[in-house]
Amino acid sequence: MRIPYLAFLLLTLTACAGPPEAEPQTPVPSFTADWESLAGIDREPEWWKDAKLGIYVHWGPYSVPAYATEWYPRLMYTPDDNPGSIYQHHRATYGEDFEYHDFVPRFTAEKFDPAEWARWFHRSGARFAGLVAQHHDGFAMWDSEVNPWNAADKGPRRDVLGQLYNELRKYDMKTIATFHHARTRQRYARDSTEWVGGSGDLGWNSHFPYDPDRATSSTDPELRYLYGNLEEEEFHDYWLAEVTEVVDQYHPDVIWFDSWLDLIPDTYKQRMVAHHFNTATTHGQAPVVAYKQEDLPADVGMLDIEQGGKTDISEDYWLTDVTLSNHSWSYIDGQTYKDPALVVRNMIDVWSKRGIVLLNVSPRPDGIINAEQQIILATIGEWIERHAEAVYPTRGFATFGYGDAAFEKGEFGGQSATMQYNNRDIRFTTAKDGSAVYVYVLGTPDGNSELPIQALVGGLDGKRVTGVRLVGTETEVNYRVNGTELILRTPAAAEMDEIATVFRVEVAEQP
Repeated sequence: MRIPYLAFLLLTLTACAGPPEAEPQTPVPSFTADWESLAGIDREPEWWKDAKLGIYVHWGPYSVPAYATEWYPRLMYTPDDNPGSIYQHHRATYGEDFEYHDFVPRFTAEKFDPAEWARWFHRSGARFAGLVAQHHDGFAMWDSEVNPWNAADKGPRRDVLGQLYNELRKYDMKTIATFHHARTRQRYARDSTEWVGGSGDLGWNSHFPYDPDRATSSTDPELRYLYGNLEEEEFHDYWLAEVTEVVDQYHPDVIWFDSWLDLIPDTYKQRMVAHHFNTATTHGQAPVVAYKQEDLPADVGMLDIEQGGKTDISEDYWLTDVTLSNHSWSYIDGQTYKDPALVVRNMIDVWSKRGIVLLNVSPRPDGIINAEQQIILATIGEWIERHAEAVYPTRGFATFGYGDAAFEKGEFGGQSATMQYNNRDIRFTTAKDGSAVYVYVLGTPDGNSELPIQALVGGLDGKRVTGVRLVGTETEVNYRVNGTELILRTPAAAEMDEIATVFRVEVAEQP
């Protein structure tokens, strides 16, 4: 049988070519435990810039007393810090000999439903979520071999963090674990001037005040871990081992650290960050590490400003953690909550300045997220769903906006997270593909009237306006450009949004 020449040639070439070459693989970054190497991470990954909103949860044995504050574990031992309040309440309610660890068996979390939590977090429009993995109180919310005081072995006897992550990932949500345990160590065992009975902010850099007559000074093989009675090097090893365990077992996308991280030596922080980065990138993740004050280098981590935000647009992305409640970060009886409109408007302000919002939810001791918080989450989610194009795929504009809201100073720098905005406050972002600028009116503009928008035209960098639409509808909006002003003719008030009305301003290159 004769083989046609072309077929013969193809057969010969194929035989000579050998097996097909493998596709070249993108090398996985490898970081060493030094700040110079760690600064090589993409600290602002694309998913992070898109996310805009995350949720985390303050929940633990400190939720059981449901009284005054999540700092109950500290203040139940400090008569001088709060006369007539937590110390006296605790003794009157539970007795003089009731220690903090006695709350752990009462933290049964019998109604904890991680699937329900995940549904609410997804419904809110959040793109990442998680919980306080360990607060200052020393109790771990995961299945730990490092910390004997953990939710899988005591209290709920469930792997709270792991079960929640499993449900979140069903919605393709990223995950966050927050760590507050740098403050847990008992640093004043040898300084009696800082013991209970002293004056002022006794033992401020330790969560539990040292009392030689109470469990806070215990050297019991288990209790010493809860109350932080570890020598310095042992504690630092323990601190690092806990973070490493969470990273290895659960692979969070974001790890976040509360204040007092500056008390941990740089060598430990460098090892911690390097392990997170290396582990996450090996698993195909784009990791983030967040910090407060100046506790990590700015070119390594993501700055978090508690309960507040920047006053102007930022060159770098940043984060703010904000709570839905007006008082404690954990559930307390009689808690009151923020107006959803206030929360959304303050979030828009953060987004306009290249910020990301981390919103705190506080379940009841039994694990139920109460109706008041559900309503806020649902309202936020409904607003985001209607305006999704003006939320996720947006970036900072030339300016964040303008307005006349009275300035409120934030407790931890910048401005407060409870600024009272109105329909005279305007914010901007831009579509990340450059096709539009979004104009947010933080309230409902007057209907069927002219709305002059300042600062936008000057920030278009040579582009021109080609059309305007009311976001969430197909309503086209009449407009004209008058010098440096874009003047909109608003639709009827009923068509606009009472929380925040958004206009999409289409732009194109000048012909």
